[in-house]
Amino acid sequence: MAENGKAAGPLPVVPYLKLPEGGQPYLEGHKCGACGTIFIGARATCSKCGARDKMSATKLADKGNLYTFSIVYRSFPGIDVPYVSAIVDLENGGTVKGNLINIEPDPAKIKFGMPVEVVYQDALGRKDKDGNSYISYFFQPQGA
Repeated sequence: MAENGKAAGPLPVVPYLKLPEGGQPYLEGHKCGACGTIFIGARATCSKCGARDKMSATKLADKGNLYTFSIVYRSFPGIDVPYVSAIVDLENGGTVKGNLINIEPDPAKIKFGMPVEVVYQDALGRKDKDGNSYISYFFQPQGA
């Protein structure tokens, strides 16, 4: 980051969104070397099997299936509603919460188990006090 607080590029909205220099963004999980369970967020102990010091960083898949969703009609000021809040089971492991975009917020059009993909884009125009923009991840129906 420069002295004036301005970053060279957009900032990730969460620590598990990785922005490699010159590479494509990706979500990072941590996989247990003992049981293979994948979690979001760094940890030293597996919450499933209790193994200690067997966790290692892993790149998460960019495709998955919609596990559940909620259509949000009331939110904080400045947040456009309605929007679809979703939980997605990613291929090869990991469960992530995010917003489902590029689909009408109508329960008749959203199906449990539908295939979705992760997309990375500007975080709805949000900026920090230094004017840095953010990049976020969203889910959309595959092929949308």
